[in-house]
Amino acid sequence: MKVAPKTKNEKERLLALQRLNILDSKPEAEYDEITKLASIICDVPTAFISLIDKERQWLKSKIGISACETERDISFCSHTILEPDGYLEVPDSSKDERFKDNPLACDGKERIVFYAGVALEDKDGNILGTLCVADKQPRKLTEKQKESLQYLADQVIRLFEMRMANHGLRETQKELKEKNEQLKDFAGVVSHDMKMPLANMIVTIDILKSKLANNIDESSNTHLQNLKHSAFKLSDYISNILAHYESDKLIENNQEENFDFQEMLDDINDMLDSNEECKINAPDEPIELVCNRVALEQVFLNLMSNSIKYNDKEVIEIEIDFERGEKYYHFSITDNGMGIPEDKQKEIFSLFKTVAEQDRKGQKGNGIGLSTVKKIINDLGGDISVHSKENEGTSFNFYIEHFEKEKTSEKQAEAS
Repeated sequence: MKVAPKTKNEKERLLALQRLNILDSKPEAEYDEITKLASIICDVPTAFISLIDKERQWLKSKIGISACETERDISFCSHTILEPDGYLEVPDSSKDERFKDNPLACDGKERIVFYAGVALEDKDGNILGTLCVADKQPRKLTEKQKESLQYLADQVIRLFEMRMANHGLRETQKELKEKNEQLKDFAGVVSHDMKMPLANMIVTIDILKSKLANNIDESSNTHLQNLKHSAFKLSDYISNILAHYESDKLIENNQEENFDFQEMLDDINDMLDSNEECKINAPDEPIELVCNRVALEQVFLNLMSNSIKYNDKEVIEIEIDFERGEKYYHFSITDNGMGIPEDKQKEIFSLFKTVAEQDRKGQKGNGIGLSTVKKIINDLGGDISVHSKENEGTSFNFYIEHFEKEKTSEKQAEAS
């Protein structure tokens, strides 16, 4: 038996094999299908995809052979990866000086008499392994079979490339997730640290105005008032950033519960505490929901608040509709407000994107609220869309996943 020497670029080849991250991986249908095709096309009982590691040959896919790996020194494939044209055929191993006393050729149960292998070469010229066929009796492949085997080997290489690409994407996603978590932590810390000084600033302005009430001119008083207004605006901006980055906690910390939809809307109306003349039309009949109340409440609070803020009519009208689906709850909130220009409707759910120049009170939004709404709805297994006409009004339509069947099953189990 002749032991095959190492490849000339052995170090680079092994590094490429490690980057592929495929050794000792679980069976995959895509590779097994290629192995079966190789066996059928070449009319042999045995076929396998081998990868040549430092000291072993490991089989990613196999048919007609029980071993998952063998020593590299006795593998036929260790010779294939040295062939200049990347192809090795051994018609009869008993007559070949390299293999006639090879343990793999002498094993009576799964011995390899005939062998043909195509090297698996990546785009950088590193030969990672082989696609092989084998038989217990002597034979030779036809030219068409050789050509077909090469085509199948090309498909294996493409699978390797796809694996590398997917691995790269997973790593990128992991890095992005880590950076996003860092950003959330940073935003949380900075926002919390900024809110207290802002609160102190607002209180200090009020104290100054009180103490200097008889000694301050109108211009100075205006400057103090503007400073207070800016502090409130910055505080609101910070609160919205916190709400956006902490919206995940609404999902994590609050479980699904049974509650009355109308009761939730009444609570939201109390929280809005608007001084504007506002008519809210909602379904009259009792509607029992089974979902994350806290998260849904946050969505409605934000959308209804926007319907009031961005409304230029004397009487604000808000129409709320509900439809129960087999898997989802469907909601719509329609108002008679300013409306959204058609060319800006696609970007309203993007973070920090604002559409209206100013709201009902002449203030400009911060572009965080609707982004948070979409994020919460997506986390609830749903999505949101907008339909709007300028000067006529806006309608937000969204759906979320409900858990009615699960709750019904739980009740039935408790009753039994």
